[in-house]
Amino acid sequence: MALLPPLFRKLPVSFFAGAGVVAILIAGVLYMQRGAHVEVKGSILKVRTLAQQDDSSIAVVDFRFANPSNYPFVVQRVEVSIQGPDGQTYEGATVSEVDARNLFNYYPVLGQKYNNSLLPRERVPSHQMLDRMIAARFEAPEAKLLNRRDLVIRVTEVDGAESLIRERP
Repeated sequence: MALLPPLFRKLPVSFFAGAGVVAILIAGVLYMQRGAHVEVKGSILKVRTLAQQDDSSIAVVDFRFANPSNYPFVVQRVEVSIQGPDGQTYEGATVSEVDARNLFNYYPVLGQKYNNSLLPRERVPSHQMLDRMIAARFEAPEAKLLNRRDLVIRVTEVDGAESLIRERP
């Protein structure tokens, strides 16, 4: 008791025991809720680009992501954006799965289509890892896509939670 400041010397031992019990209860609640935060985490594996016209191009992004929470992640919306070499942000218009298949059929320069597109209403089970792709059309020349500073995939869950998958953290 001699090591405690004078204010704490007057407190009964039961106070410290009660504070210890409360601290253990709070730690237990936090430990039990560790998987309740719904989000996806991932990384971008490969980016392929295709010039369409002078002022528009397509980016096909293959990525891997996981749902570390205890609950399924149901996709509401998927958006893709790039930050060009000039610092300007360009939003991409995502392409449907049918159009993505056609894109690979018509433009063999893109190579093989490895993964299915991440689509709205897709359910990602808890503690699962998936490989998906997303294709998007940008109102920017291919040179801006090739020299981009960053590429971001924003995945929104049906309850509003947003997760970002970045090319460069």
